[in-house]
Amino acid sequence: DVILEGFRPGVVKRLGVDYEAVKKINPEIIYCSITAYGQTGPLRDRVGHDVNFLGESGVLDLMGVAGRAPSIPGVQFGDIAGGGMNAAMGILLAIVAKTRTGKGQYIDISMTDGMAGFMILPQFFTRLMGQPQQRSNTILSHRYACYNTYETGDGQYCVLGAVELRFWKRLCEYLKAPEYAGLQYDEVHREEIIQWLRDVFKTKTALEWERELGDMDVCWSRVKNLEEVMEGALYREREMVVEIPGEEGTGLKTFGVPVKLSETPGSVRTPPEEFGRSTKAILKEYGYSPLEIEQFKEAKVI
Repeated sequence: DVILEGFRPGVVKRLGVDYEAVKKINPEIIYCSITAYGQTGPLRDRVGHDVNFLGESGVLDLMGVAGRAPSIPGVQFGDIAGGGMNAAMGILLAIVAKTRTGKGQYIDISMTDGMAGFMILPQFFTRLMGQPQQRSNTILSHRYACYNTYETGDGQYCVLGAVELRFWKRLCEYLKAPEYAGLQYDEVHREEIIQWLRDVFKTKTALEWERELGDMDVCWSRVKNLEEVMEGALYREREMVVEIPGEEGTGLKTFGVPVKLSETPGSVRTPPEEFGRSTKAILKEYGYSPLEIEQFKEAKVI
């Protein structure tokens, strides 16, 4: 039903397995190609990795501390969201279209296109405010106290996302500074309010703030590390962290399925595959003999 490939443009045609070739055998095929910059355009043949997609799309320019070099995130957004998730959506759209038309189609996914699509809000704020969005200096990135990060007394961090006035007002009143409630986006007092919250959050540890603000409607959270996420009650209850049998039969903790379907829920049934682990089994399943598989190995086909 679906072919998914991630070679550079032109490679599958050279190998004789491009969309047009496959389409002659199966006109209903849905064929999805994921590349760095797409099948067309001036960057078609340029190589790249996640950080290049972030840089080319403008996303990286908005990450990090103002006046310093952009910070490369530790999560590969270009690969996962710009490429994988867009490919999944494109394939599902093509499947729906095929049920109506009986026709397959070709899907051209550029990971850089995908990241450029995430720039819609910065573009909107640029038009709204009449000036370009700058690193660590936008309405949703450190410019105002209500949407910022704060160090706690034990060197950890809390993050505040009180965009709406009702959340911001509730926090100001709780912290005994009601005079700041009406100055949420005030330019004159902006730095003063940020410094006030910096001082306030340093008076307690992150866990103390979590106990104090955790259930309050102020859009607050503690910045957690991966270990805390894997051990967190939220993710265990939501089955986002699950335990499955590992390679040696021991328990392996891994992430579950984030899309929760009521009638056909997904589940993690096998441990993560290592590269090539299933190759022989799959080739055997398709009818290749042990001798043929060994010949593939010797010829470095597999």
